[in-house]
Order: sequence, then structure tokens, then C-alpha cells
Amino acid sequence: MVEKVYPMTLEGKKNLENELEELITVKRKEIVERIKIARSFGDLSENSEYESAKDEQAFVEGRITTIETMIRFSQIIDNNNDKDKVSLGHTITFIELPDGEEEEYTIVGSAEADPFSGKISNDSPIAKALLGKSINEEVTISTPGGDMQVKITKIA
Repeated sequence: MVEKVYPMTLEGKKNLENELEELITVKRKEIVERIKIARSFGDLSENSEYESAKDEQAFVEGRITTIETMIRFSQIIDNNNDKDKVSLGHTITFIELPDGEEEEYTIVGSAEADPFSGKISNDSPIAKALLGKSINEEVTISTPGGDMQVKITKIA
């Protein structure tokens, strides 16, 4: 069976490693303590605190497994030398046509995507349309809200 590869920047991998460390060394211990305290309340079948702690434990253990897999199968993207074409790890600035509204996104792997901080997944419609394109190239991006025309102004 071929495992999925998780493309990411070195910074993204370090962030995942830090999150994993926090989950293992801090969160796990907090949850075990919560479970211990909840057990002391008696009947577990009607103990909402116990159920809540067990649910959180399941979530944290699932997240730990997911992060471990992403780190194990990570592929570090480093293309700082090639600024001619849009690729993973690049920050792209473009203007929407015809009104000229400027937007900037960094294209990252899905493991480190965070649209609220301007990091979009390489699987997103915007990234898929921009990948492989050059500065001054006009691109049509198909989004759920409809097509938009953009012109790439900067690749960093």
C-alpha cells in the first residue's frame, strides 16, 4: 500500500512537531487527570464529566496519530531559488481583474493550510489554478462563487 505524501514547508513540519509534543506531554496528562477526577464522582453511566473527558481523549489520540503520520510521510518543499513559476511554498500576489483588488496567498500542503492567515492548500481551487503560472500571466480561477480573472503580480 502506498502512503499519501504530505508536502509542507520546513516551518510547517516544525509547527506539527511542536503541536505533537504539546499533545503528548501536556494534553494527554491533563485528560488522564480529568478522567481520574471524574471517576471519583461515582456512577460512570450518568457522569457527563467522565464522558466529556473520554471524548476529548479520543480526539487527542486521533490527532496524535494523524500528526505522526503527516510527519512520517512529510515531503519538505524548498523552492526558494525558483521564482519564475508558481509552486508550493511560494507567496503569490495577484490582482483581480477588472477592479484591481490585490490579494496575497502562500501555497502550502494541506497539512499546514490556514486560510485565515493567508496559507492556502495546494488542493484549493485558487492554488490549482495558479500552480505553474508566471508573473504577469492572467489566470481564470473557478470557485464555488463563480469564475474570477486574476493577473499574477509577484511570486516570492
